[in-house]
Amino acid sequence: MGVPGYDPFASAGDAWFDAKAAQFALDFIQECLRHVEGDMAGKPFLLEPWQQSIVANLFGWKREDRQGRTIRRYRETFIYVPRKNGKTPLAAAIALLVFFCDGEAGCQAFCAAAEREQAGLLYRHAVGMIAQEPELESRVVIYKAIKSMALKADAASTFRVLSAEADTKHGGNSHLVLVDEVHAQPNRDLVDVLLTSMASANRKQPLIVFITTADFNRPSICNEKHEYACKVRDRIIDDPSFLPVVYEALQDDDWKSPATWAKANPNLGVSVSPEYLERECGRAQETPAYENTFKRLHLNIKTETDVRAIPMDKWDAAAALPLSPDNFRGADCYGGLDLASTTDIAALVLSFPVPGGYAVLPRFWVPREGARLRGRRDRVPYEAWAAQGFLKMTEGNCIDYDVIREDINELGKVYNIREIACDRWNATQIITQLQGDGFEVIAFGQGFRDMTAPTKELLRLVAEGALIHGGHPVLRWMASNTGTETDAAGNLKPSKKKSTEKIDGIVALIMSLGRALCGDGDGSVYEHQGIEAI
Repeated sequence: MGVPGYDPFASAGDAWFDAKAAQFALDFIQECLRHVEGDMAGKPFLLEPWQQSIVANLFGWKREDRQGRTIRRYRETFIYVPRKNGKTPLAAAIALLVFFCDGEAGCQAFCAAAEREQAGLLYRHAVGMIAQEPELESRVVIYKAIKSMALKADAASTFRVLSAEADTKHGGNSHLVLVDEVHAQPNRDLVDVLLTSMASANRKQPLIVFITTADFNRPSICNEKHEYACKVRDRIIDDPSFLPVVYEALQDDDWKSPATWAKANPNLGVSVSPEYLERECGRAQETPAYENTFKRLHLNIKTETDVRAIPMDKWDAAAALPLSPDNFRGADCYGGLDLASTTDIAALVLSFPVPGGYAVLPRFWVPREGARLRGRRDRVPYEAWAAQGFLKMTEGNCIDYDVIREDINELGKVYNIREIACDRWNATQIITQLQGDGFEVIAFGQGFRDMTAPTKELLRLVAEGALIHGGHPVLRWMASNTGTETDAAGNLKPSKKKSTEKIDGIVALIMSLGRALCGDGDGSVYEHQGIEAI
């Protein structure tokens, strides 16, 4: 039985497929286990063909170890399937198969996740399945308060819940580990502890099962495992002990097409209804902020951000609007200054009120040494942008704030900068200096209270084509990186935590819009300069 794009025979080596062992695993799940939730609750866990493939491969393939013992071939599997395809119940069924049937003395089994509640979901499925099978129930003691169970015949064999929230991570001699929703892991610490816990020579056939939907495109343990799984699948890496199960749509697939939905969702028509995906896809088309969520959770497409705040088709459409900085000489504008850290990128955006919207002029600064390193590592063309005049490099490995100050003073001679909004963090000195130079510098908070109104204004301007930005490539890159977060009251702000790369220019733009919204409305640059409105 195969899994998408993967040929288990190609890398089998001395391993062989034991059809009887595979059938035993399938029979255990389908004859002993029942569903716990929804319309299928209480009904036998009849595996779909794709699920049969996973179980048969995991438990049917065998090899000999150095002691001549017959053991499982696969020690690790990465099951990458979109939401609602039943991967958590499948993982619970695999856990019970190993826990009850491996005959491993002192079996230590763990279900883990970023949060204890998520890890408990997998465990709850396992407990619910046991409760519906008297033979299994008679063999275990379940400790509800601590979410743990133990075999009556071997009290050292336990199955319990772990989470990344735990102050201490235990797993010194694990036989089985299941990690649910790997994309939610805040870092790699828990996974590394659990992986190293399986290195004991006392365990002849340990197994770790990763199950997850897609992460967004950032450095993470989920994306690291996904990349590894794809390379094993494509025979770039030879690892006969790793079973890659990857169901996903590709970036260039039509995400609105039912054929793409079927490609990514093996349980389409079973636990995932076409009507549900059609409704969610329609919502994604109507609400651009939901597009990335739909792609990532329902098609396993890695997106640039967790939630894309800015629809790039609307952003790019405005790039065709003419923008000449010379036309704004002497015009009123409002600045937003985001200094980030001394080793990172700094941004200033000037927003000019125009009829129905705003025109914006951005400026960026980066330390030369840092830009070279980041450019090579992250493939961001800082040096090319600098050569084209879209950003300025300051010498050394830290931004020279004196250069920023000098440049702002030069801009002040060309444009009437009414105010400059700035986050006070890491900027006290330059704020004091700019105030001494005669600029009105306003402290601008980065919380929901101050950021919500201008963030919503930015989204409105982009949606209505009322933000004139001239297609500036650095600002466009940051717009594509921008993710947002909301609170319970529906307030909104840009989130560096949910953004994959730099968004300093967008933060500066939002701050400048925040001050412009508070302006006195003396008219637009076009009225002052006699320029025809666009």
